[in-house]
Amino acid sequence: MSTTPLTGDELAEIYRDLHQHPELSFQEHRTAEIVAGKLASWGYEVITGIGGTGVVGILENGPGPTALLRADMDGLPVLEDTGAAYASAARGTDPAGEDVPVMHACGHDVHVTCLLGAAAHLAARREEYSGRLIVLFQPAEELGSGARAMIEDGLFERCGKPDVVLGQHVAPFPVGFIGLREGAAMAAADSLTVTLHGSGAHGSRPEASVDPIVMAASTIMKLQTIVSRETAGTETAVVTVGSIHSGTKDNIIPDDAVLKLNIRTFDPKVRDRTLSAIDRIVKAEAEGSGAPRPAEVEHNLHFPALVNDSAGTVRVREAFCGWLGAERVLDPGPATGSEDVGQLAEAAGAPCVFWFLGGADPAPFAAATSQLEQMEIMRQIPSNHSPRYLPVVDPTLSLGVEALLVAVRTWLPA
Repeated sequence: MSTTPLTGDELAEIYRDLHQHPELSFQEHRTAEIVAGKLASWGYEVITGIGGTGVVGILENGPGPTALLRADMDGLPVLEDTGAAYASAARGTDPAGEDVPVMHACGHDVHVTCLLGAAAHLAARREEYSGRLIVLFQPAEELGSGARAMIEDGLFERCGKPDVVLGQHVAPFPVGFIGLREGAAMAAADSLTVTLHGSGAHGSRPEASVDPIVMAASTIMKLQTIVSRETAGTETAVVTVGSIHSGTKDNIIPDDAVLKLNIRTFDPKVRDRTLSAIDRIVKAEAEGSGAPRPAEVEHNLHFPALVNDSAGTVRVREAFCGWLGAERVLDPGPATGSEDVGQLAEAAGAPCVFWFLGGADPAPFAAATSQLEQMEIMRQIPSNHSPRYLPVVDPTLSLGVEALLVAVRTWLPA
């Protein structure tokens, strides 16, 4: 079957379409249909519906190893505020049944577009490599459960196991730079739901209540001491209370308050200590407040730290340096963000190499003379999960395609 690599204009058209039509986790039906149709038209064997909405394309191209290239597809419940002509006005229904705005606030539309660009090129230029390709479009990375869902749905039994797992994530540092780190590159993630039980009353008679909102406020402040007073300066932990819900009216003290927590760690011992501290603080605060029954701590989600294979990372870094120049291939340090791509590699028994792709306008960084100064500028511009996060289209997309091609050729040489 004949095909040609995608042009820059074609990449931009795909990207803008995906950006305007984001879909929440495990709801990526339109995106999956687009991906499957394009892969089939380029001669890939296509398998759909893996882990719900996951799509895999397989291309056999002579003897050699198997390389898996991965992109995630889901958007976030964020109201876009970029002002872009192609801004999302989409809405969706979240797992709680609530109507929410939806935006590609984490750049997964970039990831899908770049992997489609790489897939088209690899189908059209088979003389450039030899081996077997698996291009994987994953649902629900934002929930941390999409990779696991595909694995448990028989991903590797149906597609075979790869010899390497490769992938990238667009980030708010200058376009034209790559961030790549050996070892622990991204943090483990845990999500918890804490329910504090009080005793409701009229707002005019707080003495007749056990106020769960006051209990929640005190708990939130005490939780901050886990990092500031129980975690050493040489260790890393993040404890974020991202949601608090309680009450319906100003003059009603409610019965309960619900907190949603997000935890990031690298070291399993730090993780265990942090989770134990959360449990201790929450339950002690409830008891100290005279709660009618103990607080409940529900563990909703855990996925491990992303660990890049050392030898594989060195191999890819050398290829990136030969392509971009060593001065544009940075070690960004360990990122406290999390990624579930490592579970694909772990389940396959294969090395993982995952890097960051610069996608920010280089103008604000022009005066920076060091990586530290670049990091300080990054703090001041919209980043992933912001309603104002919007990567530069050109040349981010073309460089993202080329990064995947450079990396895969280190495993599938001609």
